[in-house]
Amino acid sequence: MSVTVARSHTGRAKPSQGTQFVQSVPQSCQWAVGTLRRVGLQRFEQRLERLVEGTFSKAFRSGLQPVEIARKLVRAMEDGRTLGVRGKVVPNDFTVELSAADYDRFENFDDVLARELADQARDTAREEHYHFVGPVEVRLVESDKTRKGTCRISATIAEGAMGLVGSLVLPDGRRVPLRDEPVTIGRMPDCTIPVDDARVSRHHAEVKPEPEGYVVRDAGSMNGTLVNGVAVKDHLLVDGDVIGVGSATMRFEAS
Repeated sequence: MSVTVARSHTGRAKPSQGTQFVQSVPQSCQWAVGTLRRVGLQRFEQRLERLVEGTFSKAFRSGLQPVEIARKLVRAMEDGRTLGVRGKVVPNDFTVELSAADYDRFENFDDVLARELADQARDTAREEHYHFVGPVEVRLVESDKTRKGTCRISATIAEGAMGLVGSLVLPDGRRVPLRDEPVTIGRMPDCTIPVDDARVSRHHAEVKPEPEGYVVRDAGSMNGTLVNGVAVKDHLLVDGDVIGVGSATMRFEAS
């Protein structure tokens, strides 16, 4: 999965070693970057409020706020950025250390918080043109080294299969991480993504890693596979491509 939650007393992970690359930004651009970041964090707050409204929202009335954790996570990404072959590479593996009191506060929706933090990392990378070399993972852990009302974040660069990273985002928001094994799409329940549609073949299509990136391949289906509305047999996916099989659609994200 793209997000995991664990309760642990492990110490802080060592950050990835590598030459830090910090590009100077003209003052005229710094204002725009700061504005984009504030807007991104506002979206994070709004999404989280919608997801946990009701009894969970009581946890946000005082103490450590989720947006503070998100802000520190973004800062940890930028502190760990390096120059890679394709541009600026940033950490993709995050451990958020919380005090026992704060961990207990967030425990009822820690999976939601972890998932939203991972999405915030992806949004920031997309806005700043950063690259990941592996799937984005966020873990919330309890640590006796962290004071109440604060958090510590360890961020590392963890390479995925073949150095590729990608996910298929379903219409309901669920995310299917792409790794080294093919992701199958079809009507049969043994498919990674089963689709209940008579127009979809039993094993309709698959998405698999190739040296140049993730490729969607039609598996000889009766009604074909679409990418951005165009029928394809094999197609190298780029960020934002929409795959269509029958009435089902899913969006490829290179993060």
